[in-house]
Amino acid sequence: MSEVQLSPDEIVEALPKYIIPEKAGSTKATIVFELSGANAGKWWVKIHDGAAESGKGEAPETPNLTLQADSGDWVKIMTGTMDGTSAFMQGKLKIKGDMGLAIKMQTLFKRP
Repeated sequence: MSEVQLSPDEIVEALPKYIIPEKAGSTKATIVFELSGANAGKWWVKIHDGAAESGKGEAPETPNLTLQADSGDWVKIMTGTMDGTSAFMQGKLKIKGDMGLAIKMQTLFKRP
């Protein structure tokens, strides 16, 4: 039985629905996902006022954090089948910008 593989588009589109408002609190941040591989592209999520909006392409403002990964690995990280910290340690996930935000991001969203 093969697991259903979500696309980066589907995950980024769903992020605003999965934000946990009480965890997001006063967080104001724009996070960019630069993905390579099978589903290469650039996506973003902007967090503000306990809510989030997301999209594809260039972010509406300068990102506080940019995550770079292979699209397949990124999907696994975002759905919880791959640990973000170990992916980072193995060089599968590159982080540019606010490291604290990268760590906090894991708690801001419910897993799909």
